[in-house]
Amino acid sequence: MNLLVTGGAGFIGSNFIFYEREQHPEDRIVCLDALTYAGNLSTLASVLDQPGFRFVKTDIRDRAAVFSLFEEEKFDIVVNFAAESHVDRSIENPGIFLETNILGTANLMDACRKYGVGRFHQVSTDEVYGDLPLDRPDLFFTEETPIHTSSPYSSSKAAADLLALAYYRTFDLPVSVSRCSNNYGPYQFPEKLIPLMIANSLADKSLPVYGTGENVRDWLYVEDHCKAIDLIMREGRVGEVYNIGGHNEMANIDIVKIILKELGKPESLITFVTDRKGHDMRYAIDPAKIHRELGWLPETMFADGIRKTIRWYLDNQEWWKTIVSGEYQQYYEKMYGNR
Repeated sequence: MNLLVTGGAGFIGSNFIFYEREQHPEDRIVCLDALTYAGNLSTLASVLDQPGFRFVKTDIRDRAAVFSLFEEEKFDIVVNFAAESHVDRSIENPGIFLETNILGTANLMDACRKYGVGRFHQVSTDEVYGDLPLDRPDLFFTEETPIHTSSPYSSSKAAADLLALAYYRTFDLPVSVSRCSNNYGPYQFPEKLIPLMIANSLADKSLPVYGTGENVRDWLYVEDHCKAIDLIMREGRVGEVYNIGGHNEMANIDIVKIILKELGKPESLITFVTDRKGHDMRYAIDPAKIHRELGWLPETMFADGIRKTIRWYLDNQEWWKTIVSGEYQQYYEKMYGNR
């Protein structure tokens, strides 16, 4: 098959490409990425020159460029990871989130309609459901939980989900949607909680924690997420939403303390900062539907996954230090400037 993976130079998208190359080496993959601040082409260095892989630098907001690529490639499946995804950035500048996450998704689906793509899969987030109270551990998000967004980011993702489902109902476009809990693992951009805490700990810098650190997230190792998406796009029912959760609920402050302990650093590095506006308290997903229909379950316990993640960041310091310094943004010109 010929797959288009948008946002494939980002954290989850790149891990998905690695997973597909390993599990389905017979398939061809085209990676489309605008290489904005969170897209890092050096992440894909191991596959850039492999047969059956192509990288295209463009923006899903560029309708003409998107249609031109679809005309050329005749894709069988499109998996859309491309998104602005940081809540704090969405509070500072909501507009770019609306343009990329909603209008960009519409461009992709219009191209899918025109060129007869067999499946469009929209990668979404559990944040579209809002949050759950800390004192109700019996409550979980299901696919029937009403949309109740808290930030411009989650609102833009919810709008894209609803648009995808509307394209299925109105135009019979074969779409599927997955909503996942917080991911962690290799190649995560170091503004996110876990890699930021690792990097700051290694540099003996303060570790900024929102509020009192009581906010709870359901953490999923990124490879488990990739396996779920692969199952959904190949075997999942069209027109359906699938929740993907890790059954690994952890408070932010506990994660920070685990990282400090693993690295042998003192808890005195923790600094509590003013809480984020509209900060959700707890996310927790019930993945019963994807288990029942596709047999998927998370395989990586958090204790194992966080150790593997810390080890990866220790072993790959050059990767994240070039991001912290900003040098990673020069990689595209280095690789493609003279081609």
